[in-house]
Amino acid sequence: MNDWMIYAVGFVAQFIFASRIILQWLKSEKAKQLETPSAFWKLSLIAAIIFFIYGYLRKDFSIMLGQVIIYYVFIRNLQLQKEWKPTNILFKIVVIGFPLFAIFYGIFWANINFSLLFSQQEDNGIATWLMAIGVIGQIIYTGRFLYQWYYSEQEKESGLPTNFWILSAVGSAILIYYAVMREDPVLFAAHAGGSIIYIRNIYIGYKAKNKKSLSN
Repeated sequence: MNDWMIYAVGFVAQFIFASRIILQWLKSEKAKQLETPSAFWKLSLIAAIIFFIYGYLRKDFSIMLGQVIIYYVFIRNLQLQKEWKPTNILFKIVVIGFPLFAIFYGIFWANINFSLLFSQQEDNGIATWLMAIGVIGQIIYTGRFLYQWYYSEQEKESGLPTNFWILSAVGSAILIYYAVMREDPVLFAAHAGGSIIYIRNIYIGYKAKNKKSLSN
C-alpha cells in the first residue's frame, strides 16, 4: 500500500479522535467544568479501531500497543454512563468483533514479520532507542485512561479529572518528539493540535476546583 494511502487511514482516525476532544472541550467550556459526553467514548472506540489498523500498516508497535491497552476502558465508561446497553446493536458487533477478528487474522492469515517491529533497519524498522521513546510516550498517553478508569470506578461515574489532562499533555510532548523523529505527519498533527486543548482543560479543571473550594 502506498504511503499516502496509509497516512490517509491515520488521518481519518485522528480526525475522529480530534472530534471527540473538541466535543468534550466545547461542552466543558459551556458548563464551566470538565464534562464527558457519551459520544466521547463512542468516537474513541471507532478511532481506536482505525488507528490500530494504521499502526499495523506502519509496522509501528507503539501505536498498536496504545490502542490495545485502552480499548476496554472506552467500553467500561459507556457502561458506567449506562449508555452501553441502549447503543446500536451494529455498533456493538463492530466494537466487540474487531478485537476477535484481529486476533484470528494475526494467528491464521497475517504474514507479520515481528522482527520489523523491533528492528534497527532504517528502511523498514524503527531504531530500538526510538521505539523505546515511542512506547514510553504511548504508555503515559494511554495510561491516562487507566487512571481515568480507576478514578471513574472510585467515583461510580464516568469522568475526566484534571490529572487525566496532565498525563495527556506529558504523553503528547513525548509523542511529538517521537513523531518528528519518525517523520510521521499523522502523529505530529494529532498531538500538536491536541496539546492546546489538553492545556485548556487543565486550566478549566483547576479553575472549577478552586471555585468549588471557595464556595465551601
